[in-house]
Parts: sequence; structure tokens; C-alpha cells
Amino acid sequence: MEFKGAMGGLYRITEWISRIAFSNILWALCSIPFLFMAVTKMIMLGSGAGGPNEQITLNWALGILAPFTVFPATAALFTVVRKWVMGNTDVSTFRTFFQGYKENYLKSMLGGAIYTLLFVVMYVDVTVYMTQMANFRIVGILMLVLMIILFVSMFNFFSIVVHYQMTFKEVVTNSILLTIARPIRVFSTLIGSAVLAYIGLRYTVLYAICIPTLISMLAFFNFYATYNKLQEQVEKKKQAEELAALEAAEREAEDDDLDEEDEDAENDRRSQTDLTKQ
Repeated sequence: MEFKGAMGGLYRITEWISRIAFSNILWALCSIPFLFMAVTKMIMLGSGAGGPNEQITLNWALGILAPFTVFPATAALFTVVRKWVMGNTDVSTFRTFFQGYKENYLKSMLGGAIYTLLFVVMYVDVTVYMTQMANFRIVGILMLVLMIILFVSMFNFFSIVVHYQMTFKEVVTNSILLTIARPIRVFSTLIGSAVLAYIGLRYTVLYAICIPTLISMLAFFNFYATYNKLQEQVEKKKQAEELAALEAAEREAEDDDLDEEDEDAENDRRSQTDLTKQ
């Protein structure tokens, strides 16, 4: 049954709310170990409970759990929002999510391990240079900028994982290259994600309902716009090359015709000369 008018609009709104909320719940369920540790850490920081050793233990737990939980879950979430952004909104959220989870688990897990390791190294460098080595704060600022670029490249990493059939090395390489080559699109994703994250901090319940899914939708929307732009450029370049090849072939054919005409004219002159001599 299809509703029309205001009732139809209300139905579509509630349908989208349920889709987003359900996909968000699936993401949270697959990320439970990581989210539990993250919430525990925030509670301890907010209440002042626990000493440095407990904080270090939680940091280790978060670093170990992230590649095996939150990264595959996020790749699965991107699989769902990819369908939505590309216009296929009637797919089964549950089936699409876990199909993407299964297909992309290994790549997302390996990517999570690399990203986590790089974040840890850069975080330690930034902390040391900014707090303990005042003369080298410029290095700390540079490392902070690199951390931001690395963080932003994760959006492209997940988008490429679910959109292309590439080797793991190609996925990582193209994620970084696309981040550097298209900074405006990528940083618009970063700004939009920061706004959504801020709203989520003000209204915490939204994290459980929609914030991760909305960030994923925004990230893939910008990636897909970049993808279409690149495809358009490639198509234009291909058409230009085909046109140039066609024009070259036509010029070559014209040159051949001119050569044949010149040859015929030369033969005619020779024939006339021979007749005159006779």
C-alpha cells in the first residue's frame, strides 16, 4: 500500500528513521567490546576514578579490540549506506550489513590494525613533542596535522573497501592518495562529522540511534560524488582520445587520397609526354 500526500511523506520519514536506527543498532552490537571499554574509560575520566595503570590498561584494550570489532562493523555499515546513497533503498538492512561484514572483515581488520598502530605512534609523538620538548613543538604540530589527515583518510578507506574490488595494498594507497588529491570533499566530511559528533555529545542518545550511520552516509556521499567526478573526467579524456584518433585517421585518409590524386596526375602527365614524343 502506497501512501500519498502528507501521510506518504510522514511514512517515508519514519521509514528512513527506522532504517538508520536499525543499522546503527547492528553497528553498535558488533562493536560492543570496544564501546564497553570506551564508555568505561570516559566514565573513569569523568569521575576521576582509577589510576594511571588502569588508564593504560584500558588504552591497550581499546587498541587491541578496535581492529577486530569496530573496524569490521564500520565497513559493514558503509556497505549498507553505499546502497542507500546509490539509490537502492529497498535492500534488506540486516542481510546487507552482515554480508558486508563477512566479505570485508579481513581487509577492514588489517586496515584497523595499521590505522591503530599509526595513531598510537603519532599520539605518543604529539604528546612528547608538545609537553616535554618545547623546542620541538613545530614537530608536534606537524604530527598533529598528519594525525588529522590519517583520520580523514579512514573515511575513504571504508568507502573504497566496500565500493571497489582491490587488494589491501591498493585500498590503503588509494585511500591516502584520494585524501590528498581531493582535500575539499574530504575535509567537508570531517567538518560535517565534527558537527554531528558535537550534536551527539549534547544529546547522547543520538549516538545509539543515528550518529554513526549519519556520519557514514555523509562520508560515502562525498566519496561517491568524488568517484562520479573522476569517472566523468576519465570518460571525457577517453572521448577526447577517441576523437583525436578519429581525426588523425581522417587526416591520414585525406593525405592518402591526395597522394593518390598526385600520383594519378603524374601518370597522366607522363602519358601525355609519351604521346607527344610519339
